[in-house]
Amino acid sequence: MKDNRREFLKKGGALAALSLAGLNSCQTTPPPAPEEKKVSFLKDPAYDPRKEPYIKIALQAPAEPVEEDIKFILQMGLDQVVLWTDAKKAGFEYYNSRRELYEASGIKVFGFGNWDVHNQDKITLNLPGRDEKVEEYLTHLRNLGKAGIHYTTYAHMANGIWSTERETTRGGAVARAFDLSKADKGYWHGVTYEAPLTHGRKYSKDEIWANYEYFIRKAAAVAEEQNVRIGIHPDDPPVEDLGGIPRCVFGNFDGYKRALEIADSPNVGMCLCVGCWLEGGTMMGKDVIETIRYFGAQKKIFKVHFRNVNQPMPHFTETFLDDGYADMYLILKALKEVNFDGVIIADHIPTMVRPHTGTAFSVGYMKGLVERVIAEG
Repeated sequence: MKDNRREFLKKGGALAALSLAGLNSCQTTPPPAPEEKKVSFLKDPAYDPRKEPYIKIALQAPAEPVEEDIKFILQMGLDQVVLWTDAKKAGFEYYNSRRELYEASGIKVFGFGNWDVHNQDKITLNLPGRDEKVEEYLTHLRNLGKAGIHYTTYAHMANGIWSTERETTRGGAVARAFDLSKADKGYWHGVTYEAPLTHGRKYSKDEIWANYEYFIRKAAAVAEEQNVRIGIHPDDPPVEDLGGIPRCVFGNFDGYKRALEIADSPNVGMCLCVGCWLEGGTMMGKDVIETIRYFGAQKKIFKVHFRNVNQPMPHFTETFLDDGYADMYLILKALKEVNFDGVIIADHIPTMVRPHTGTAFSVGYMKGLVERVIAEG
């Protein structure tokens, strides 16, 4: 009896072993766990923000810098500046000397503006002395070309930039603001333009368009001859009418489209002020991304003023770049998509504690965004 029991257990054990072996033979060996992909923290050695096609950041810098100004620019990792002066100093010798001064420190003068041929009511409204002022502008272009500086910003506002009392933004920083219900004056380069009629009467849109056409045809011809590009800044703020002057040419998308078609020149394009476009909101006709895609595809955006605001008109306050209603990363990404090859500058920076802090914050934020969009390809 015991022998039979032992035999049964042996046979049962053998059958169990065979069954287990058969079961194992039907199962596949599980694949090895995938190796964890290592993410490199090293910067792409090919990345160089100073070379094309990378977006360049410039600083609006003093035309007569002291040593500290130069150090500040270099310490922020910038090598492009935009300069301004007035009629008293404007001329070939001055432009050329400023270019040479900055180049000695490895800094390129991307553009040079002249306040006294910018936002000129004589040009915009055909006031007495218009032709002399137009000729002054053409001389400005010729002097830039001769000095080897190939960009200048122009604006066509007859009664200046309008603002109301400055307001506080994040952390008590002070910033420019505009409240349409309180707007009573414009200002440009030492001149104040008082409402309700800054120039004694109302002007028609047809007058403004005719005066623009007269000016830009002359300017475009000289700009092409001198290899200088003119970037036209939007009206700020882009209100339909201020002080009896229509802001119809550079106050919205359709105005820009028509204006650049009239110029019909590769040397006439946009100085796209993102802040102005955000101020206008839906009144601009196209949002800032659509505008970048349209004019960027035509290579008509020469320079960008990088600025944010808390909300569109009728009442806005300028903000830090990361604290307004627009996502500035998406705006920069759109510029990358159209292979923008001009410069972007920090614009209308809120006043922070201690000198240079607002500029340093803005430039640092912009540099971070630029590296991000470049890395994403």
